[in-house]
Amino acid sequence: MHLSDSKQFERRNVPAFKGRAWAGQPLRAFTAAILILGSGLPQGFAQQAATPDSQQATAPNNGAASNLPVEPAPMLTKPLDLRQSQRDFSKPAGRLLGNPIKAYLPTNIPMASFLNSPRLGDMVKDGKIYLSLSDALALALENNYDIAISRYYMDKADLDILRAKAGSSLYGSGAQINSNTQGGYVSTAASGGGPGAATGGGAVGTAGLTLTASGAGPAPENMEPSIIATVQLERASSPKANTLFSGGLSQLTTNTDQYNFTYNQGFITGTALAVSLNNQRITTDNPFVDYSPQLSSTFNAKVTQHLLQGAGIFVNKRYVYQAINNRQITDSTFRQQILSTMNQVENIYWGLVNTFEDVEAKERAVEQSNRAAGDARRQLEVGSMAPLDVLNADEQVAADKQALISAQSNLKYQEQIIKEAVARNLNDPALREADVIPTDRVSLEELPEEKQSIDDLVRQAFTQSPVLEQAVLTLKNDEISLKGAKNGMLPTLDAYGFYNSSALGGTQSANALNFETGGLYPPGTFPSAGYGTVLQNLFNNSAPDKGAGFSLTIPIRNRVLQAQQAQALIEYRQAELRLEQLYTQIQANVVNALLALTNDRALINSNIAAKDYAARNLDAEQKKLSLGSSTSAVVLQQQRTLAASDNALIQARATYAKDRAAFYLTLGSTLDHYGINLQDAASGRVSTTPLIPGLTPAKVGNETSTTPPTSN
Repeated sequence: MHLSDSKQFERRNVPAFKGRAWAGQPLRAFTAAILILGSGLPQGFAQQAATPDSQQATAPNNGAASNLPVEPAPMLTKPLDLRQSQRDFSKPAGRLLGNPIKAYLPTNIPMASFLNSPRLGDMVKDGKIYLSLSDALALALENNYDIAISRYYMDKADLDILRAKAGSSLYGSGAQINSNTQGGYVSTAASGGGPGAATGGGAVGTAGLTLTASGAGPAPENMEPSIIATVQLERASSPKANTLFSGGLSQLTTNTDQYNFTYNQGFITGTALAVSLNNQRITTDNPFVDYSPQLSSTFNAKVTQHLLQGAGIFVNKRYVYQAINNRQITDSTFRQQILSTMNQVENIYWGLVNTFEDVEAKERAVEQSNRAAGDARRQLEVGSMAPLDVLNADEQVAADKQALISAQSNLKYQEQIIKEAVARNLNDPALREADVIPTDRVSLEELPEEKQSIDDLVRQAFTQSPVLEQAVLTLKNDEISLKGAKNGMLPTLDAYGFYNSSALGGTQSANALNFETGGLYPPGTFPSAGYGTVLQNLFNNSAPDKGAGFSLTIPIRNRVLQAQQAQALIEYRQAELRLEQLYTQIQANVVNALLALTNDRALINSNIAAKDYAARNLDAEQKKLSLGSSTSAVVLQQQRTLAASDNALIQARATYAKDRAAFYLTLGSTLDHYGINLQDAASGRVSTTPLIPGLTPAKVGNETSTTPPTSN
C-alpha cells in the first residue's frame, strides 16, 4: 500500500528578494530541520547508534542477547590496522584540495616479489645451510607464500572501509588461514601426545550456495556526491505542408541548446538531497515566436528524509561499523596465520631434526652390524662359528644398509620441505642442492607455564586466542545485521520538501510577425533580458513552486522482511553457541596440551632408560661372544633391540618438541615467547631475529651423509 500527500504553499504577495537574498534561505532552513529531525528520532524508530570510526565498532545491546556465561574477553590484536606498506587503502586516492584527478585514475599495486630475502643467500656456505630454528622462523616470515598471500587481506579490508563510507555494501576481505605449504602439522589448537585429540576452529566461512543475513536491512543512502552535466546542441529543420501556420515558410529551422546540471548526495541521517539547474537556449525562424534566441532556466531542489525505515545514523552507517569490525577480524586472522605458519615451520624443523638423527642412528646400526659381520668372519676362519651365522650377520648388514638408504632419502625430502617453507623460490642450484644441517635441539627442562595452575593457563588462552577474538567480533557484526533487519521491517515513511523556480528571457525575434498589421514587430516591442537577468529572476523568488509532503509505503504481508529478520536472529543465536563452544574447546585443548608435555617427557625418560639397558646388554653379549659363551645370533638380536630403542627415543624427542610448540600455540603466546614482531611480519622485513627459549645446540661435527653406503 502506498500513500502520499503534499500541500503547496500558497503564493503570497511578498516583495521579491533581490541579489543573494533569494529563496534559498527557506530551503536551507527546511533542510536543516529535516536533518535535525532524522538525527533526533527515537531509537525505536530510527535504530540509531553512533560509534566513532577510530574506535572498535560495537553494536548497541538490542535485548536479543542470550544469557551467556561470564568468560574472560579476548584481547584485540595489537597494533591495530596492520599493513604491508605505508599506503592506507581506507582513504581515497585523490582529494579535492590535493590532486582530484587522481581519484579517477587506476590504482597501482606494486608487483609481487619472487626473490628470496638476502638472509637466505647469506646462509649457504660450502654447499651446506646451517639452520637454527630462529633462522627458519625469520626466513618463513620473509619468504613464506602463505604469509605473503595473507598480507593482501588487510588491504582488502581497508578497501571495504572506504567503500562503506560512501554508503556501498561490503565485498569482504576473504581472510582465511592459508595452509598450502607442504609438511608440518597445521592446526589452530594443540594436538599431540595428550590423552585426547585436540579440537579447534578454523577460518569461519559459508560453504555451498548458502547466503547469510549479513548486511540485512535497508540500503544506506549513497553518500558519494555526484554531479551530472548534460550539454546537448540540437539543429532541427522541419518541412511544413500548410504554410498558413508557419508564416508562409515551407520549412522551419529550430536550434536548441541545453545545459543541464544535477547534484545528488545522501547523508548519514537517511537524508537525500537532489538539486538541478536546467538551461535552454532556442533560436528559430518561426514568425509566430516573439523571442529568438529565447532563454529559459529552471531550478529544482528536493530534500527527502526517511522517518521509519532507513532513518537514523546507525542504519545508514552500519556498514562502516561492520567494515571496522571486519578490519579487526582480518588483523586477528593475520595473527592466526603467523601463529599457524610458525607452528608449521617449527614442526617441519623438528621433523628435519628427527630424520637427521634417524640417519645418524642408522649409520651407527650399519657400523655395528659391519663390526659384527667382521667378527663372525674371523671366528669362521678359526672354526669357532658356523657359516650360517656369518650369512645371518651379512643379512643384518644388508638390512641396516637398506634402512640407512631409506633414512637418507627421507632426509633429502625433509630438506626440500623446509626449503619450500622458508624460501620464495629454489631456482638457484646452489640453494637447491645444499644440505640443510639443523643446529638446534630441544631441551627437556620444564616450562615455566607448567608450574601455573590450569585456571591461569585457560585464562591466558582465552585472552590471547585469535579464534575467540574473531568469534566475538563476528557476534558483534551479527548483532548489527540483526538491528538492520529489524529496521527493515518498518514501513517506509518519508517526508520531503521541494523548491522550484523558473525564469525566461531572450531577445526579440527579427522574424516576429504582428497578426494585427500583418507585418513584423518594430524593434524594441518586446523587452530584452540577458542570461544574467534570467538567473537573477530565477533566484529572486519571482516565480516559486514550493511545497512539502510525505510518502508512506506499507507492505501488506511483509513476508520477505519477516524471513530476513528471523534468519538474522537465528544466525545470531548460532554465533552465540559457537562462541561458547570455542571457550569449551580451548579449555579442553589447554588441559590436553599440558598433559601431552607430561606424557612426552615421561616417554623420553623411559626410552633413555631402555636405550641404556639395550646398550649394556649389547656390550655384555659382545664380551660373551669374544669369550665363546654367546652366539652371533644373540648379539644381532641385541643390536636390533638397541636400534629399536634408539629410534623410539628419537621419535619421542620429536613428538615432545612438536607438542611443546603446540602448547604455545594453544595458549596463543608463540609470538610473545619467540619475540616475533607482528609489524615485521606484516611488512615482510624482519628487523630482529626470533629468540627461541628452551633449546640446546647440536653437537659440533655431528653431521650425517646423504651418500648411500657401498656394498661389500
